[in-house]
Amino acid sequence: MDDRELILHVLSEQTEPVDRMDLWIKTGIYEIEQFNRIISALEAEGDLVIIKRKKIALPGIAGYEKAAIVRQNRYYLFAKPENEDMEDVFIHSSSSKGAMPGDIVMLKNIKDSEKGPSGDVDKIIKKGSRILTGVIEREKGRSGKAYIVPDHSFSYRLGIVKGGELKSKNGDKVKAAVYYDSKEKTIKARVIHIYGRADSARVCSDAIIDSCGIPSKFSVPVKHEAALAAAEPITDEEISGRLDLRDEPIFTIDGADAKDLDDAISVKKLEDGWELGVHIADVSHYVKAGSRLDETAMDRGTSVYFADRVIPMLPVEISNGCCSLNAGIKKLTFSAIMKLDKKAELVDYRFEKSVICSKVRGVYSEVNEILCGTADEAVRQKYSAVYDEIFIAKELADILKAKAKQRGELEIESSELRFVLDENGVCTGVSERERGDAEELIEQFMITANRAAALYAKSAGIPFVYRVHEAPEDERLKTLSELAAACGFPVRRLKTGVHQTDLAELINKAKDTKYANLISSQVLRTMAKARYDSHPLGHFGLSLADYCHFTSPIRRYPDTSIHRILTDLISGVPIDIIEQRYGDFARESAKISSDRELRAVRAEREAEKCYAAEYMTSHIGELHDGIISGVTNRGIFVCIENGIEGFINLTNLEGSMFEFNGTTTTTDRRRGISYSIGDSVKIKVISASVPMGTIDYALANEA
Repeated sequence: MDDRELILHVLSEQTEPVDRMDLWIKTGIYEIEQFNRIISALEAEGDLVIIKRKKIALPGIAGYEKAAIVRQNRYYLFAKPENEDMEDVFIHSSSSKGAMPGDIVMLKNIKDSEKGPSGDVDKIIKKGSRILTGVIEREKGRSGKAYIVPDHSFSYRLGIVKGGELKSKNGDKVKAAVYYDSKEKTIKARVIHIYGRADSARVCSDAIIDSCGIPSKFSVPVKHEAALAAAEPITDEEISGRLDLRDEPIFTIDGADAKDLDDAISVKKLEDGWELGVHIADVSHYVKAGSRLDETAMDRGTSVYFADRVIPMLPVEISNGCCSLNAGIKKLTFSAIMKLDKKAELVDYRFEKSVICSKVRGVYSEVNEILCGTADEAVRQKYSAVYDEIFIAKELADILKAKAKQRGELEIESSELRFVLDENGVCTGVSERERGDAEELIEQFMITANRAAALYAKSAGIPFVYRVHEAPEDERLKTLSELAAACGFPVRRLKTGVHQTDLAELINKAKDTKYANLISSQVLRTMAKARYDSHPLGHFGLSLADYCHFTSPIRRYPDTSIHRILTDLISGVPIDIIEQRYGDFARESAKISSDRELRAVRAEREAEKCYAAEYMTSHIGELHDGIISGVTNRGIFVCIENGIEGFINLTNLEGSMFEFNGTTTTTDRRRGISYSIGDSVKIKVISASVPMGTIDYALANEA
């Protein structure tokens, strides 16, 4: 624990603000100058507050909250607190101190009311980019004035400075620079880029990428460096220093459209168990520490996936080229070779730099056909070199999956959508992604390798980047308990100290009921977000004490980080040198990677909403059968057969008076009609907004 972490840890144990000198003594930090420098830095970043220059506390203890401004109109703003259990906070514009969307602020005077929490901005901790995206809205008439309706702004229109429209037209998606005019107390905008028509999901994705700050292009020096690295030949000298596995029946299994094949497997049945090999592209061999490639990869953190494109962490020369484990070509890998007994208990493991030659470029759908006995002769012939190994792998994976279920691994169902685009990039089809035996097989093998890497690093006592997932907080467990009780499930064990098996049992009890998706998604919300950390805090969802991400270094920087660390370990670099070399690096990698993962997830979800809305614009007026997936005090969410969810605003129904029970049901007291989660309803599609990513349904009998 470094001095920064130590100060925050000591403060977390205090129930009230503590005197500055008392805090210094409690931390045991030797130099007062070092202590004061860290305190100043933590205050500037909003991680603590100083009260009247003497008392110090975490923001929440002193009645403050660190938050991000997320929405705004002319008269008020909303801020999203870092404390995920808090609702968005309402701020009147007169108390905003000029804060704008994207700014990180410290809030004070936070009060609760029936309409939700409200507060004031104490200070702006970090200004956002002052760049936003939105849609041009022009008043009627030849000389109609143009405005920008910012994304997620609830119908607030920004005025555009004179001459600041460029050549934008009504309905264009644009990027604009904004500033706060303190004299007029209003925000003004200037268009700096026109993306295209806002009714295109592809165009909206361009704007989402920009608004999330995701770099989509590589610099010329980085591309040049990647090309040189990719052109580097694999020499006999390099091979001689590695474990040569080129003759082994090693193969990959990925989606049919995958191009970055970074993991391959091998499996052997032994008299006393199995030998499992997970062979990962040796990215750290090509991406050297401190290089432009490395700095770029750390800054990006992860590849980001959209319906029409992938924004890679590494240039294609690396991701789709030298580091993609294409069949029939020798490739440099980092192998986890694991011994498992007959009960699939991990009894031994070793990590070695290796060279492989994949025998087959496997595809999930084809392997699933082999496993269920429906593969045709062409498919069977394609996999002839590894045909027996596929069934051995399935046998081992089944035991691993049963063990995972026994220890309490949470099988949370998630409805991931698959979008089909035409040649113009327009969404013409949507369905829920299916998972078969092959997908689960690869998942179990990757989990096993990730666990082995974490165990290896922990036993060696070296700096590392762990994948952690902490236990649920009490307040979230309380919410889950109330919901589960309203659905008729036993909740006695849903309290402090809950075990994974208790949550798994709840999911299992709901599995064949109309509440299955509701309970599964609420369990997911109950748990903390998985993240990266330099300490082995365990993975609650997988019910594992030690876990990391080792298996995808092409698309995740944490994996690249630990490949580099483990390379030094297996090369015999002394532990004290590894500690000096990677102590700060592991902490920095964990923090940046966690931040970039959140950014990527946010962008991917926003884009998915736009593509779903684009698809539904061609289906306005259609009737569909659906299931109620959520209930609020304003209306109900309904998911139709293709997995697309829309909202029905019940407050618009004439002659109705709905009353929400706070959990699963809303009832029209005048007509005696109730709508509950899990109920089947027939809906009519009435509207869809691509730029907003929203879809509106109506009850078919009310439309």
